[in-house]
Amino acid sequence: MKHLLVTLLLAPLIGWASEGGYRLDRSPHDSRDLVSLQSGARTYMNYCLGCHGMQFMRYEGLKEIGLTEAQIRDNLMFSAEKVGEPIRIAFNPKDAKAWFGVAPPDLSVAARSRGPDWLYTYLRTFYRDPQTVTGWNNAVFPNVGMPHALWTLQGQRALHVESHKEGEHAAVQYKWSEVSKGTQSAAEYDATVRDLVNFLVYVGEPSGVYRRPIGIVVLFVLGVLFVFAYLLKKEYWKDVK
Repeated sequence: MKHLLVTLLLAPLIGWASEGGYRLDRSPHDSRDLVSLQSGARTYMNYCLGCHGMQFMRYEGLKEIGLTEAQIRDNLMFSAEKVGEPIRIAFNPKDAKAWFGVAPPDLSVAARSRGPDWLYTYLRTFYRDPQTVTGWNNAVFPNVGMPHALWTLQGQRALHVESHKEGEHAAVQYKWSEVSKGTQSAAEYDATVRDLVNFLVYVGEPSGVYRRPIGIVVLFVLGVLFVFAYLLKKEYWKDVK
């Protein structure tokens, strides 16, 4: 595509990776942040639901992130008629497989299978590649079949990869350059991806928000009981020689 040849070279962003692949950035998600979760739900419904469903999450479950049934029905329900229905894609999975060669994966447990760091880095490392069918590629997932669904927000970027020999080990340097601007700045796009990953983490384990604090309390109680059990054991066995 001709417009891809017009590359606006700004100060390049440089990343390093070892032989294992692109280095993952730490995801700054927080499943206790309801505003972030709601923003992530909005991004998912507007940019991801066309291809990726969440069959293990029902629309009604979005009430747990502070949304009312009216808000869910009026703003987020694009592929169902009742809030009790699962979040499915807007078209037939068989058609999706025929169009893309493979049905787009369900995202119900994507954060648990891939990890939030992988998702956070993956969604921020798409770049233009005229040699692929979709015209897109990804530094974390080379030769990925998925196009960049959020490119209008992030803009279009190009990637140049250089290999360097450091003793017995090889290091790879990734140099990013801007092809065209998106509607968001780099910081705004990172925040959008953070919110989306936050939502995916929540969907993968909704009870995780409550399970961790409860687990801490349980461990504390068990620690206290252990002290009393140990003192009781010493009292019972003090006369045994």
